[in-house]
Amino acid sequence: MEEFRIRDEYIKLGQLLKAAGLAENGADAKIAVQEGQVMLNGEVCTMRGRKIRRGDVIEFDGRTVKVV
Repeated sequence: MEEFRIRDEYIKLGQLLKAAGLAENGADAKIAVQEGQVMLNGEVCTMRGRKIRRGDVIEFDGRTVKVV
């Protein structure tokens, strides 16, 4: 499991996918989320603007990232 450190209280899901290198750009992140390819804490998340906070776990494309 990889870790991704955030400085603020939260980061939006689409931004996290790009910043953590899970998606190449915003368009790819948007499509992946809309198609239900992204898991947040074990459940499919289709809200690109969902606030991701420390302790959340994102799964996408065979990778798992924990926000710290």
